[in-house]
Amino acid sequence: MSVRSLCLAILSFGDATGYEIRKESTEGRFSYFEDASFGSIYPALARLEAEGMVTVREEPQAGKPARKVYSITEAGRTEFISSLCEPQAPDTFKSPFLLIALNAAQLPPDVIRRALERRKAQVQEELRLLTDCEQQQQCSHPGSSWTREYGIACMKFTLAHLEEHGEALIKIAEDAARPLPAAAE
Repeated sequence: MSVRSLCLAILSFGDATGYEIRKESTEGRFSYFEDASFGSIYPALARLEAEGMVTVREEPQAGKPARKVYSITEAGRTEFISSLCEPQAPDTFKSPFLLIALNAAQLPPDVIRRALERRKAQVQEELRLLTDCEQQQQCSHPGSSWTREYGIACMKFTLAHLEEHGEALIKIAEDAARPLPAAAE
């Protein structure tokens, strides 16, 4: 998914400023789909406006510059739906934790233990956010509910795998740290 499509996706749920789009894409319900920086969001919004895919209005703020609020147009909605009909790129998954796991034999066991505990805590927090969101938002949007349930299932599986197989990862580090027995002469 491109930043352009991400902007259209967020705007299809309601009007937003560039700041709100960034917040939704990093911390909100759209944070699972694509990374988007301010440096990519604002140029995408400018192009979308120039192409008639979004409109922008300025809202005055006391003691601050007016804020620009973007709205999706029918042409933007049509383009967004069209982009979703194209074959999607493969999902990407990047994990600093997995880089540590990959190199477990080169690291002290206590580093692996701490990395496992940090990762479990991160997954538990993600799971808490998804379940809190589910309980707080009696969301009638079926796609949002399905997507949230998918995320919850993924987090539960990840947590179970870490709990069930974490000791095996620590053992890799422990085995590598043991001195090899002296060769018999």
